[in-house]
Amino acid sequence: MQKSEAASGWLVPALVIVAAVTAARLVLLAYDGTDLFVDEAQYWFWGQHFDFGYYSKPPLIAWVIGATTTLAGSDSPFWVRMPAPLFHGATALILAGLAARIHGRAAAIWVAALYVTLPMVAVGSLMISTDTIMAPFFAGALLFHRKLVEKGEGHDALLAGALIGLAFLAKYAAVYFLLGAILGAILFRDLRLSLANWARMLAAFGLVIAPNILWNLRNGMATAEHTLDNVGWVREGPGLAQLNPAGMAEFFFSQFAVFGPIAFAALILAAVRPGRSEAWRLLVFSVPAILIVTVQAFLDRAFANWAASAYFAGSVVAVAYLLRHRAWLIGAVALNAAIALILPVLTVVPALSFDGSQPLLARWLGREDMSLQILAIARTQGDLPVVAERRDILADLFYTGRDAGIAVYAVPPRGRPGNHYEQMHALPSAVTGPVIYVAEAPPNCPESPAQALGALDGRGGAYAKVPLLVYRVEAECLHAR
Repeated sequence: MQKSEAASGWLVPALVIVAAVTAARLVLLAYDGTDLFVDEAQYWFWGQHFDFGYYSKPPLIAWVIGATTTLAGSDSPFWVRMPAPLFHGATALILAGLAARIHGRAAAIWVAALYVTLPMVAVGSLMISTDTIMAPFFAGALLFHRKLVEKGEGHDALLAGALIGLAFLAKYAAVYFLLGAILGAILFRDLRLSLANWARMLAAFGLVIAPNILWNLRNGMATAEHTLDNVGWVREGPGLAQLNPAGMAEFFFSQFAVFGPIAFAALILAAVRPGRSEAWRLLVFSVPAILIVTVQAFLDRAFANWAASAYFAGSVVAVAYLLRHRAWLIGAVALNAAIALILPVLTVVPALSFDGSQPLLARWLGREDMSLQILAIARTQGDLPVVAERRDILADLFYTGRDAGIAVYAVPPRGRPGNHYEQMHALPSAVTGPVIYVAEAPPNCPESPAQALGALDGRGGAYAKVPLLVYRVEAECLHAR
C-alpha cells in the first residue's frame, strides 16, 4: 500500500470522535457553575478594549474573547469560555492531519482521540487560557513545516511562519517552534530548509508579530518585563541558595498529570530510545520545551502548564510509539477520557465536598459573591469608588461590576506597575475624598484614619482563608502611600 493510500480515510472517523467530545464539552460548559478565574476575568476585560498588547500577555486571547462575546451579545462565563473547546477540537484535527502525513491513517485517528482527551485539554476546555488559543496555530505551523520539508514549496514556508506568528500572539512560548525547527535542521538532513524558505518563514513570522513588538516598545516592554518577573533568576542570577530541586521534581512529575501518565511515559521512552521513524524526529519540537522549563523550575519555579507547547508534537510521537503496544494506547486514551469526563461533571456540581468542609472546586467559587458584597457596601456609602490592592479582587470587580455604575481602581503603584490594573486603572490623582478600600489590613493614614466598614464573608470559596476587610478612607491617603 502506498503512503498516500495509507494516509487517507482518517478524516471522517477523527472528525466524529472530536465532534462528539467537543459537543459534550459545550453542553456541560453551559451548566458550569464555577466563577471566572482571575486570568479569565482579566482576559475578558482586555477584550473590551482592542489593543496590540496587554500588560502580561500578547493580545490574541483578548481578541478572541472580545469577538465572541460581542457576536453573542453576552458576557456570561459560557461565552467567555466557549471558544476553548472549539480551539482544542480544531487542534486535534490538525495534529491528526500531521500524523496522517507521517504515520498513516491509524495514527491520525488515534492522535485525534488522544489529544482531545488529554488532561491539559480537558482543563483547557473548561477555563480559557493562552495555551488554548496558541494550540491550533502551533499545530498548524507543525503541519505546514512538515509539508515544507516534504515539498519545499514557498507558500508552505509563508503559512508556517504566519501561523507560528499567530501562536506567538497568543503566547510567547510559541518561540519553541523556531527552536525546534533550528534544532531539527542541525540534527536531521531531511528537516533542513533552503535559505529562501527560512527567509520566507521568518519574514512571515516577523510581519505577523510586528504590531505586538511595536506595542511593547511603546509601552516600556511591559509584557517582556512581566515575563522576566516570572523567570526570576534572570534578573538576580542563579545562586545555590535559590536552587529548587524539589520544585524541579514537582514540575517534572506534574507532566504525568498534564499529558496523561501513559502518554508521558511513552514520550519519555520514545526520547530515550532513538529511532528512525519520521514521527520520532518531531521530538525536536517537544523535548526542548520540557527540558528548558525543568531547568527553569530548578533555578526558580515553574507552573505545570509552562511546557504545554511540547505536547502538540508530543501527541504524534506518543501515538507512534504506542501503536506498537495497542493495549497501552487504548489504556492511555481510556484513562484520559475518564479524566476528561470527570472534570466537567465536577463543574456542574461545584459545591461538592467529600469531607463536608471546603468544596473541591473552592478555588473557582466565591469570586462573584465577594464582588457583590463589595459593590453592595459601596452603594450603601453613596456609590463611592472602590479601590483594591489584590489583582484577583480587581479582576472580578471589573467583570461582575461591569454594569454596576461604580468606579473601580487599583492602589497607585510604587515604582513599576505590578499588574494590568496598576498600569492602566490606578486611582487617578484627580479622585479625591472618600473611597471604599478593600484589603487585608487598613492603610496607614495618620491624618485621616480609615473607618472600618466590616469584614467580608469568603466562606466556601477562593477567599475562605483570606481575611478581607472593607474600609472607608480618603483617596489622598492612598495617593500618599
